[in-house]
Amino acid sequence: MNNYLFCFVLSAVLVCGCAGPFRALLYSDWITCDHDKNLGFGVSETQIFFYDFQNNFNLSFPIDSAVDGITSSYNLDISRRLVFFVPGYKSHISKNTEDLVRQAFSTVPNIYLIIVDHSAYTSSKGGKIASYERSVRSAYYIGTELGNFLAGLRAKGFPSDKIHCLGHSLGSQMLGYTGTRYTELTKEKVWRVTGLDPAGPCFSNSFIENQIRSGVGQYVEVYHCNAGDLGTTAVLADIDFFFNKKGHKQPSCHEGLIPAKGESDAAKCSHKACVRYYTMSVHLQNGFLAWACDSYDHYSEGKCAANQVTIAGYNNPGNATGVFYVSTEMYGIE
Repeated sequence: MNNYLFCFVLSAVLVCGCAGPFRALLYSDWITCDHDKNLGFGVSETQIFFYDFQNNFNLSFPIDSAVDGITSSYNLDISRRLVFFVPGYKSHISKNTEDLVRQAFSTVPNIYLIIVDHSAYTSSKGGKIASYERSVRSAYYIGTELGNFLAGLRAKGFPSDKIHCLGHSLGSQMLGYTGTRYTELTKEKVWRVTGLDPAGPCFSNSFIENQIRSGVGQYVEVYHCNAGDLGTTAVLADIDFFFNKKGHKQPSCHEGLIPAKGESDAAKCSHKACVRYYTMSVHLQNGFLAWACDSYDHYSEGKCAANQVTIAGYNNPGNATGVFYVSTEMYGIE
């Protein structure tokens, strides 16, 4: 059925990329993955939070009035870079992930930070299954509206090559729609699109146009920390970085002693680790070293030591493509 994928869970066998905590959640249940783009959902309750840390100045507006609100209240410096962060499912402006991003960029010179709060459409209200289904249905509409917002800033004079779109989980997948819409309206591409462990359930096996991918920005990078569970397994960006054990499980994320719950908590921990690593990289001058390699096994066996090396994280120079592997062990980071 066009635009619909059904993920049916039988015992511990999961189809369609629905995994991780969804194992404990969906035994003998259905989750309907609806990417219908003809439903006409309104997302006007999405909120835009604007930060100028250098001048200790911040603003917030509903998305429909945010372009005019920001530009009429503030004289944007077009020489600065705009970091535009879109969080994931069950996010909120007051939660830890958003605070981690604020703290990371609060001392970076010559930037603006915008954080999107789409929690009106992506909260857990209504139960885990229903709320995730609702969030997936909303992703296209939120992502497209974010593209409209950024195109509005472009129309006010803010340059495309100063816009860095950064997303986590479901927010990463929204950025696929954001970049597409921005290009439709401006005939340009944003400078960079960064996906931190893009959501896997309902996306890994979906059509490519529903996912973050090469082409939605001038340079698209994806970081994998929980691939195959909460994060996507798809390799679709200009460059894909896999952290630690196959980009699937992070060192400090233990399953514990309780079946299902321990597995669920470990997956959530690994999924969030991508945000932690990336925000740490903001202040690592040389970032995390990453090696091009055709498999994790070859990388872990040292067979790729002579291959191309680049930097993973905020300071990625953006001149490498392909699949790269990263170990945080050498940095003493779990």
